[in-house]
Amino acid sequence: MRKVEVSSYNERWPAMFEEEVKMLYHIFGKEIISIHHIGSTSVPGLQAKPIIDIMPVIRDIHLIDSYNEAMREIGYIPKGENGIHGRRYFQKVGSQRTHHVHMFQVGSSNIKRHLAFRDYLRAHREVKKRYGELKTQLAEQYPYDIESYIEGKNDMVKKIERKALQWKHEAY
Repeated sequence: MRKVEVSSYNERWPAMFEEEVKMLYHIFGKEIISIHHIGSTSVPGLQAKPIIDIMPVIRDIHLIDSYNEAMREIGYIPKGENGIHGRRYFQKVGSQRTHHVHMFQVGSSNIKRHLAFRDYLRAHREVKKRYGELKTQLAEQYPYDIESYIEGKNDMVKKIERKALQWKHEAY
């Protein structure tokens, strides 16, 4: 059973993201439109599970499965949609999970949702602080129960996401 670990922000996370981006461009080439660092490790100063979440925006989601073997060669397990329609999800394996790749086809509403959430936390220090405190508390409360950890932060995530999407909409 894997322990739920939440740690202080690590200044190396952006570099770890960039290292992986190079490999993804090497594999997928012109299929990629852009690649974004998402999730808590993309928000400076935020406590996070030390797993880099990467979101490539790609041209055609239906072509991605043909790259599964290439992803295996660099240490990823293909997980298909893994519960989110229109996504291709990969977990980097090893002694610890270090990276997750969430691929969406250009135009997916999931792209906007992830970027709004990240940008809102980057721009709203007090919300980021409360979210980080909740994550730390839940990791301590449920050290070997990832489902309870996720459920415990679910209401706050949904609330932040709603505010973030509204905030992003008002910015345009």
